[in-house]
Amino acid sequence: MAVISIIGAGSWGTSLSVLLHKNGHVVRVWSLFQEEVDMLNNEREHKRNLPGVKIPDEIRFTTDIEECLKGHDYIILVVPSQVVRETCRLFAPYACKDDIVVICSKGLEENTGMRLSEVLLSEVPNVQPVALYGPSHAEEVAIGIPTTVVAASDNRDAAMKVQDIFMTPEFRVYTSSDLIGAEIGAALKNIIALCGGICDGLGYGDNSKAALITRGITEIARLGKAMGANPKTFTGLTGIGDVIVTATSNHSRNLRAGRLIGRGYTAEEAQKEVRMVVEGISATRAAKELADKYKVSMPIVEEAYKILFEGKDCRKAVYDLMTRSRKHETEDAGW
Repeated sequence: MAVISIIGAGSWGTSLSVLLHKNGHVVRVWSLFQEEVDMLNNEREHKRNLPGVKIPDEIRFTTDIEECLKGHDYIILVVPSQVVRETCRLFAPYACKDDIVVICSKGLEENTGMRLSEVLLSEVPNVQPVALYGPSHAEEVAIGIPTTVVAASDNRDAAMKVQDIFMTPEFRVYTSSDLIGAEIGAALKNIIALCGGICDGLGYGDNSKAALITRGITEIARLGKAMGANPKTFTGLTGIGDVIVTATSNHSRNLRAGRLIGRGYTAEEAQKEVRMVVEGISATRAAKELADKYKVSMPIVEEAYKILFEGKDCRKAVYDLMTRSRKHETEDAGW
């Protein structure tokens, strides 16, 4: 049994709290919002994000970060990517040297393009980051639907400890040494999901969605390799696995927002309508900057950026993608 402090009480943080409690751990959850904490403590249900999922009475929610982290064995970070830095600053005084911090937030920091483990270490040095990523909708994990994910870290022992605390018959955890690849895949899959929604909003079919997913993962792998990731990572759970689940499921907020954009909504209007953080929007800006920095060709990301931030018409973006100069499918032509 471990004492686990979860930083973030949204759908994923709440779902993981239920999972970890079922696994026999003591779980405390922090939220910035008193209204959310009161709802969760009193009603034992996240009515907006996880309706029908009952939260055990033993799980305590608090707005006091010191109380949440008292006597902790593990820290789980589950807040939107754009507030990871300021959240790290909040819990830094209560973190200990060599603490294992499990990063379940997905994305890149918008202004810097930094991976979230880099953001964490810049604010809380001397901890061990482990990314827990893969195709894992909170709505399904919360009710015990079989799910597989990856604990990725530069530190083998840290990854295996995270594997141990999370593993259940319904939640299988693999380990990986490719932290960079896992983080890049987890962040950029939201862009592909957003574009998948745009395809739906435009009325396109399965052919278009399949093309988007396969060419999208090619772009992700291309950038990941330039940043030092293992290209094989993108054929696994944190690569193609996460892209498939996010780009095809109605649970996906990025897919839902993309559908609205395809129907003519602006990015801002779509995000308001979805009423949840749409990580694919900020990830698109960060990915565009990284593609420019590493001189990597990412035409889907480029067109997504133009749609979201320059007001380009969605159909024109698709036309421009489809009418680019002729290419061989793989990087090495083979003849």
